[in-house]
Amino acid sequence: MLAVVGTLAVFGGIVAVTQISSAQDRRTTIRAASASCVAPSPGATSPGGQGSTTRTWQNGRWVRNHWGDGQMSVAECQQTKGGGTGAGTPTVACPDVKSKLPQMPDQARNEVDRNLALLDAQIAEANRRLAADGNRAGQDFINNVILRPLADKRTATLNRIATAIGRVAQRPQGLDQLAQCAIADNAQNGGQNGGNDNGGQTGGNGNGGQTGGDNNGGQTGGNNNGGNNTGGNNNGLDVLAKDCSNSNLQPHDGFQAGNRCVSTAFGEVGAAANNPSLLITQFPNRVERNQPFTLRVTTRNLVRDRFLAAGQGGYYLESSLLNDQGLVRGHFHTACRMLDSTRQPPSPQDVPAFFVATEDGKGGAQPDDVLIQIPGLPQSGLAQCAVWAGDGSHRIPMMERANQTPAFDVVRIRVN
Repeated sequence: MLAVVGTLAVFGGIVAVTQISSAQDRRTTIRAASASCVAPSPGATSPGGQGSTTRTWQNGRWVRNHWGDGQMSVAECQQTKGGGTGAGTPTVACPDVKSKLPQMPDQARNEVDRNLALLDAQIAEANRRLAADGNRAGQDFINNVILRPLADKRTATLNRIATAIGRVAQRPQGLDQLAQCAIADNAQNGGQNGGNDNGGQTGGNGNGGQTGGDNNGGQTGGNNNGGNNTGGNNNGLDVLAKDCSNSNLQPHDGFQAGNRCVSTAFGEVGAAANNPSLLITQFPNRVERNQPFTLRVTTRNLVRDRFLAAGQGGYYLESSLLNDQGLVRGHFHTACRMLDSTRQPPSPQDVPAFFVATEDGKGGAQPDDVLIQIPGLPQSGLAQCAVWAGDGSHRIPMMERANQTPAFDVVRIRVN
């Protein structure tokens, strides 16, 4: 509890982005308020502090950049505490439509943008009705008076979007499946069915395990993939520990804190030919101070559709997952830090000058490009810019064999 309170006091407020993944996982928007709003760590917010999450349109899809893994700027935090939806107030969570649209024809853009704005207005109106009546009404009222009329309105609006695009290009299919919305109860960071984004698969509390209890419930089974150092089949090896049963450290709670023991199962490991790989395929050798520049990152075997905000308690919380093709579901990170020396390793605890986590719902077995826009580095010297893959909870994906290279790449850029 102290770790959670301390983390929230530092980060102020946290936002997790609503999205629908390739496996139709619905994740609801959750807000957490603290006693005060403090500045996030360097590199945590987007240029100009405009949002903890920004989106750019690239090659027919929206690319989401999560700055500082969900940390809020002071302005965002104050807005959330002052005029946003407070803790305990139910809100509507709807599938994201923009990310499901094809590349937008110029002839249809204005009409589509108008209808996208109308979708936002419909959700805002539903939230106003919930704020006024939702806490005093039952589930039947919410379904009949708020959710069903909202779905009808969204269906009509989505049909207008599809028609506008269909006049000048191929009509998008399946948009009507994005009409249904649900209620996200923010009272205890709760989700729709017990547990939230940080919850387990079938229950438990906010940091629940896979079948109930809290996140710290280790596996105590007796086979090779469970149990502690005193039980199970260890392949004839002297195994010191397999879980946190005998650890003297505090249990890990999903937040970014050290000297903890993590009991979350590692999860699914793909075949060697399906393990993720990535490369920085375009970068400048030299830039001026505060000069914006771009890194082109090309990934393979990484489905970029899974992101649990580390700042909100999603760190090391979820087991690694594969999709139906045996590919890792997750995202990738980009960070730039200044090197004081090329003879000594840098201090590991220093905060980088730039850091962002990126997902876009794309990626697969074939190489795929994403552009990372870096707003500039303020300090002269030698910058080390790195990219690395992460599963849904930010771990570098596991590999079938020990002699495979993990999914990461690093370049050095001279800043004048």
